[in-house]
Amino acid sequence: MTRGFDTDRWTGLEGLVLIAAAVGVFVREPAPLLLAGMGVVFLGYVRIATGPDVTLSIERDLSDTTPDSDEDVEVTISVTNDGSRTLFDLRIVDGVPPALAVSGGPARLGTALRPGATATVTYTVTAVRGEHTWAETVVVARDPSGAVEHRQTVLTETTLRCEPELAATADLPLRGLTSKYAGRVETDVSGSGLEFTSIREYRHGDPIRRIDWNRRARTGELATVQFREERAATVVLVVDTRSEAHVAPDSEAETAVERCVDAASVAFSALLDSGDSVGMAALGPNECWLEPSSGDEHRARARRLFATHAAFAPTPPKTAFFLSIAEKRLRRRLSSDAQVIFCSPLTDDQAVSVARRLEAYGHAVTVVSPDPTATGTIGRRLARLERDLRLRELRRSGIRVVDWRDEPLAVALARAESGWSR
Repeated sequence: MTRGFDTDRWTGLEGLVLIAAAVGVFVREPAPLLLAGMGVVFLGYVRIATGPDVTLSIERDLSDTTPDSDEDVEVTISVTNDGSRTLFDLRIVDGVPPALAVSGGPARLGTALRPGATATVTYTVTAVRGEHTWAETVVVARDPSGAVEHRQTVLTETTLRCEPELAATADLPLRGLTSKYAGRVETDVSGSGLEFTSIREYRHGDPIRRIDWNRRARTGELATVQFREERAATVVLVVDTRSEAHVAPDSEAETAVERCVDAASVAFSALLDSGDSVGMAALGPNECWLEPSSGDEHRARARRLFATHAAFAPTPPKTAFFLSIAEKRLRRRLSSDAQVIFCSPLTDDQAVSVARRLEAYGHAVTVVSPDPTATGTIGRRLARLERDLRLRELRRSGIRVVDWRDEPLAVALARAESGWSR
């Protein structure tokens, strides 16, 4: 319990008492003198007031501790007066996590509370991806006159975890770097596959099902049909989580980092479903790395990281960050055949440099870029123009770019892929 301090609520009362006494003496009326006497008594009480002795217990209950994204969660705060004195003016302000928006009811309570009595307040928050821990609840108690105030904080450990579903709602077009395993990326290698590529002379040991029997019937020669092989890709999803990426077109919209994580989670599931080996990394102060792999356990690990790792927090990081060091560490971890899907809003030239250097080191790069710009002011229009120039620079460098505007990701992918095919 912290010590009490004066609220200065009755500052100036002494002057009013003196004025009332002077008026009573001057007009020789008892009423002003009586009023001045009452003021002196009240001032004496204010001077000796020490404030209430506060002993509280606070409980916090969530209607769902593991909700889906955008689901409303009811939070109920129960406050019990464990002391022996009535609290005439008690105020509670709950420590709502900064990433959660209060969508219904105030996260605060003002009440009087008898000894042993309990008061409750319920409010609603909208769940967003991540692990969110409530901060300390601030308790303010005043004596009946409001002259003395006590403040304290009470920590009630409460955590809400919202994990993304990793639902594959879009198919990610990949480039030519592949592994030796069968998959969906077309190569120039002849072998077993679905797409016809050529016919060659029969060699001992060729499968009977690949013999061109029509040619055998026409010419009497044995020939083998060749198909284009499809192989799996090794893909690393790199999410730009720097403070520069925590931008949005307005205060009500999702930040670009939130949209980047959404895109990465969709891509992760789509690539796993296609048989590719997928990993992920965060390019920001909080380092995160998941080695490329496949399978249901790998999907579950990625889901936990997207939800709980500090790198993907909805709030901007506050620690120092050295991009060159982080980029070198990332390149050392990437295998030679790894493709990179770089999710970044491209709010500065450094993001462009990262994509170009990864491409120069032999990693086929595709940039998925949510558009965080707006056109309300001259400054915002200038920011949009600068971003458009960065997109053009990447395209001139041979890097595929998905310009994700205010639309479903699948629509942006389809529009970008139609441009690549031309």
